[in-house]
Amino acid sequence: MKLVPTASQTVGPYFRIGLQHLCRAAESTETESFNVHGRVLDANRIPVPDAMLELWQADPLGLYSRDKEIAANSGFAPGFARITTDDAGRFRFTTCRPGAVPFDSHRMQAPHIVVLFFARGLLRHLITRMYFPDQPANETDPVLQLVPEERRGTLIARTQSAGNLEWNIVLQAEDETVFFAW
Repeated sequence: MKLVPTASQTVGPYFRIGLQHLCRAAESTETESFNVHGRVLDANRIPVPDAMLELWQADPLGLYSRDKEIAANSGFAPGFARITTDDAGRFRFTTCRPGAVPFDSHRMQAPHIVVLFFARGLLRHLITRMYFPDQPANETDPVLQLVPEERRGTLIARTQSAGNLEWNIVLQAEDETVFFAW
């Protein structure tokens, strides 16, 4: 017998209701901070409301803080946050530029934020990354180099003004955001 999920078993539009108390943005208190805003859009450019982005990033020194005391002493809130989209598919968070982190014993990764994307209708979350613009390390980042050059722009935020970045997530279409398999 094969069991197939029915409509009642798919992920519902419950992120804002069930997780709002967990949603917060990682903020820097002592380092340069950035306001990141964007929208989540489907293939028809229709906003996706009530989605959730889970953000993971290193601190400015390139360390992933798992200890609140270390985080407090570094002036950086732990590099984890959950944010939801509003009815127009918009999201916004404030963070600092993470430091470069090791990829292997010979190569470093460019500063980036790992983003897990959850939305109604998805039984498994999607994984992507947001890179910072104008970073020389983007040219040699081992993960970014795996992405065809013409699609890398979907992973790199755009500078709107000093301290303000825009990064949109497009779920399908010609300019679909690159998502990674896991």
